[in-house]
Amino acid sequence: MKAKRMQGLLAGVLAALLLSGCAATGNNPKDPNEGFNRAMFNVNEGLDSVVAKPLAKGYDAAVPLPVKASVGNFFGNVGDAWVGINNGLQGKPGRGANDIGRLLINSTVGILGLFDVASEMGMPKHEEDFGQTLAVWGVGDGPYVFLPIIGPRTTRDTFGWMVDEAVDPVWWGIDNMAVRNSAAALRFVDIRASLLPADKVVEEAALDKYAYIRDAYLQRRRSQIFDGRPPKQDE
Repeated sequence: MKAKRMQGLLAGVLAALLLSGCAATGNNPKDPNEGFNRAMFNVNEGLDSVVAKPLAKGYDAAVPLPVKASVGNFFGNVGDAWVGINNGLQGKPGRGANDIGRLLINSTVGILGLFDVASEMGMPKHEEDFGQTLAVWGVGDGPYVFLPIIGPRTTRDTFGWMVDEAVDPVWWGIDNMAVRNSAAALRFVDIRASLLPADKVVEEAALDKYAYIRDAYLQRRRSQIFDGRPPKQDE
């Protein structure tokens, strides 16, 4: 239910954003609602500085590296089934079979995914989601969007993210609310902790942090959609 409420809220925000024609403050054609997005970015920076980042630092300092690796492996393994389905939907059955094979091996030999045995066996991990599937199907990016907690997305990838959340095993596979919420919180903190090394790089490299993160996201997203081999773009 929580995931559905979040999806409904995001859908409302996106609809309001697209219909309101928020005034732009920059000249990037991919970011026509920059004024709104910068405001949301500032809200997110405030939330991150007082909640997410301190939790991530505490987690990073208190939890031994092997345990953190196992936590990341576990949640990565949980997502491999959906990754495999998306590879299949994108017309890449070989990669999809690899992902399902990873799930089977790591869930058994890897002890519920705590250990990434499949990678050691030469079965690489892929990162695919429904936003990438929509892109392969020909759905355009749409305007760039930044939302608190959710972070940078295109409009297409925000709707793709809603689908990803709707089928997320952490949300629908755990009946006990306390356990489900704890698992979701642990995953969030673990992901935020993994991004701590990038914080210093961004702070040192960016004269405009908002624009730096936006451009880096769009570039990385394009690379992901084309599996690391994006075609050249016209100037």
